[in-house]
Amino acid sequence: MILPAPFSARELHLAERMDDPLCDLSELNRTYAQFGAVNGLVAGWGRVYRRVLLPRLSRSRPNTLLDIGCGGGDVPRALARWAARDGFTLRITAIDADARAIAFAGTQSAVSGLEFRQAMSGDLVREGRRFDLVTSNHLLHHLTAPELGALLRDCEGLCADAGLVVHSDIRRSPLAYLGFRAGVAPLFRGSFIGEDGLLSIRRSFTAAELRELAPPGWQVRTLHPFRNLLVYGATARG
Repeated sequence: MILPAPFSARELHLAERMDDPLCDLSELNRTYAQFGAVNGLVAGWGRVYRRVLLPRLSRSRPNTLLDIGCGGGDVPRALARWAARDGFTLRITAIDADARAIAFAGTQSAVSGLEFRQAMSGDLVREGRRFDLVTSNHLLHHLTAPELGALLRDCEGLCADAGLVVHSDIRRSPLAYLGFRAGVAPLFRGSFIGEDGLLSIRRSFTAAELRELAPPGWQVRTLHPFRNLLVYGATARG
């Protein structure tokens, strides 16, 4: 296999097809529909829930969670199911700047306590909202360094006292690229998953790059095999 040129730096000039406002809507909706399966293979949210989020949930009161950049909504839906299974009340607000994502999420079956909304993190900051938990999945690689800084400032404002923020994303490496191209991309046809997934890896951060950009109070953790967790306010084991 021939690899694209080198993985020594983020390739921010690469544009993912699903971010194109003129992309084919049927392919985009198939992409949203397939996110649950691909994230189940590569994103590791089951481990993040058990190891990082679950220890922060309270049984004595309702818990609140904000999911930023929710896409088709598979991650907040999974978190809602797991919390309900474990006997917790979890009220989730899932936001995305793209109206197409929120429209797709609205076509899926309703989940108790889960609300979808077209918004950006700054909108909720201006509303004075606070949450026990703030999460995102595959959001960071879409951002430039200044945009990342703005997001993290928003998240600090959105995080309640003793709250927790967890941003989960791909960790850039040639092995991640080869593994996705050979083992994951061929499983998903008729959508942007394969093409955009490879571009996402090339746009993503290494752990060292995130540590250099992370403000005080933020921690960078790695999750096997190719994940970064950027965490704020955490004392739970990782």
